[in-house]
Amino acid sequence: MGSIISVHSFRGGTGKSNTTANLGCTLAILGYRVAIVDTDIQSPGIHVLFGLESEDTEHALNDYLWGRCKITDVAREVSHLITAHGQQAKGAIYLIPSSLKTSEITRVLREGYDVGLLNDGFQQLLQGLNLDFLLIDTHPGLNEETLLSITISDALVLILRPDRQDFQGTAVTVDVARQLDVPKMVMVVNKVPSAFNQDSLKQQVETTYGVPVAGILPVCEEMFQLGSSDIFCLRYPEHPYSLVIRSIVQHLLD
Repeated sequence: MGSIISVHSFRGGTGKSNTTANLGCTLAILGYRVAIVDTDIQSPGIHVLFGLESEDTEHALNDYLWGRCKITDVAREVSHLITAHGQQAKGAIYLIPSSLKTSEITRVLREGYDVGLLNDGFQQLLQGLNLDFLLIDTHPGLNEETLLSITISDALVLILRPDRQDFQGTAVTVDVARQLDVPKMVMVVNKVPSAFNQDSLKQQVETTYGVPVAGILPVCEEMFQLGSSDIFCLRYPEHPYSLVIRSIVQHLLD
């Protein structure tokens, strides 16, 4: 049975979806079978990074949650993006997107959904797609869905920026994760300006939370220019950002 990795941030705007997509593609390049689930149903977005539009997908996670299809019917293989960039996809990567339709999002906000179905769906994906890793792109903050994801995860990747609000909010998530006995937890500090001393920042974060820092991702102009139109590590495989992504993956594999 494969491993479940939740990628979470206490606040929005931390680059969580970008980080998740890059981690997933890097694992696939290394030969692993990976799926990414967008459980940020209220504000989905990771599908954009993989070049998918709402009309490109016959089913979305919402359809599974409301009994319209099996969750494996939602999975879209996107391994072709790796080979399109001239890299070899030794493994495979699948995306389980949430719906971008206004009616579907408003229904979630109005009616909610059975969060327990998510756990069943995750297990069906692990078995049905023969996955090594299932990455969960969570909704920011703490809610019922996030708590479920954290509870069933083999590893939790917490993303924060070097920002006081992020530091305070992340402390809450760390406490919750400890109470839920998550087997492995790592921190990733994102959008770090070049003026920062990375060694000092790493020591500060690790001392504050008692959690290892798996990587410090720099602010880079190329990321802004890309504008979520592609997977960064595929477009710029030797960029310092991509090298840090690889080190984070290695940390998780270790």
